[in-house]
Amino acid sequence: MRTSSQSLVESPYAWLRLAVSLLLMTIGGSGMYSITVVLPRMQQDFAVTRGDASLAYTLTMIGFGAGGVLMGRIADRLGIMAVVMLGAAGLGVGFIAAGLAPGLLLFCLAQGLLVGLLGTSATFAPLVADTSRWFDRRRGIALAICMSGNYTAGALWPPVMQFFIDAHGWRATYMGMGVFCIAAMVPLALVLRRQPPAVELHVTGAAARSDVSESRPLGLAPNVLLALLSLAAVACCVAMSMPQVHIVAYCGDLGFGAARGAEMLSLMLGMGVVSRLVSGWVSDRIGGLRTLLLGSVLQGIALLAFLPSDGLVSLYVVSGMFGLFQGGIVPAYALIVREYFPAQQAGARVGTVLMASLLGMALGGWMSGAVFDLTGSYRAAFLNGIAWNLLNVSIVGFLLWRATALGLIAGWPATGRRAAA
Repeated sequence: MRTSSQSLVESPYAWLRLAVSLLLMTIGGSGMYSITVVLPRMQQDFAVTRGDASLAYTLTMIGFGAGGVLMGRIADRLGIMAVVMLGAAGLGVGFIAAGLAPGLLLFCLAQGLLVGLLGTSATFAPLVADTSRWFDRRRGIALAICMSGNYTAGALWPPVMQFFIDAHGWRATYMGMGVFCIAAMVPLALVLRRQPPAVELHVTGAAARSDVSESRPLGLAPNVLLALLSLAAVACCVAMSMPQVHIVAYCGDLGFGAARGAEMLSLMLGMGVVSRLVSGWVSDRIGGLRTLLLGSVLQGIALLAFLPSDGLVSLYVVSGMFGLFQGGIVPAYALIVREYFPAQQAGARVGTVLMASLLGMALGGWMSGAVFDLTGSYRAAFLNGIAWNLLNVSIVGFLLWRATALGLIAGWPATGRRAAA
């Protein structure tokens, strides 16, 4: 018989919280994706290079990554509602301040410190952690739904913001987004005021079947394995950021207009939602390493497909293909950490790898703009992304090789000498 606290687990209220968390993550994600839409107009307004303009995205992603750790600690002390309220203020004030910024420096500070560090970060990792405490048997699908809010934001906001930018300008659009974030997020935060029930975590799936030594995961020192996963996360996200950050500007350079680019970004990230849910289902069956390798190889294929694609239809097709291939990559890192590290270390180590992925997005967003400035073309930027993706595939392939050599495949004990021992 469940206690009164346990009776809240997977209750109608728990599913209501999940829906609210999905909405909050979708709204909060506007801070991450808005800069990709406004980039060409902002660059023109401030009369700066593409690389300099891309620094705003880089600082937003750095703030997003660092803020996840900060907001997680605040949530542990004050609760998730306080964090979401702080996030609403950060996004609201940040969007308005960026819209009023007279130059690139103040725009970047508003994006990095207010929108990224205090705003968007409050609506990602803390909401994922909170959701995990309200679900037990269906925790996996609940987390997949919650984390889809990040891509839902990418599918929703680019075309919406592009419409208002074309009609009213990017500054008015930014200030309107600030007012909207405060007005929408504060009432939603009140739904989360209840404290989560005490839920005992149950290890299932590949993690439950793992016999990997906690002191030498994959035969490596724990910090060495963590460093390799972090480097792979940086590399894959440098590659991932090339289309996500620059597709709007790329379409403008090709003469198709920013609106078509915003639609491609929306399609890309909308397919990413499908990819995230499907990859979660697949990873429960083949393990995190093989899921990550599969997604990384497919992402490389999609990046290669961008090179000959300079027509409108082909770009739509490749954008959708890219989104479908790469959406499950980042969640696979969290699963790998859970498979090869002790449960009591999962929070800190997952946070480290996810921060590395965000740093990769930040680095890649700036680097692609810088390569464009040097070459005058995005072809070299795509080739740069492909090279980083090869680094990621090499690291993941090495780790999968070690798992196979040790008699494990993504945490599954193999038959033969090791199993017999």
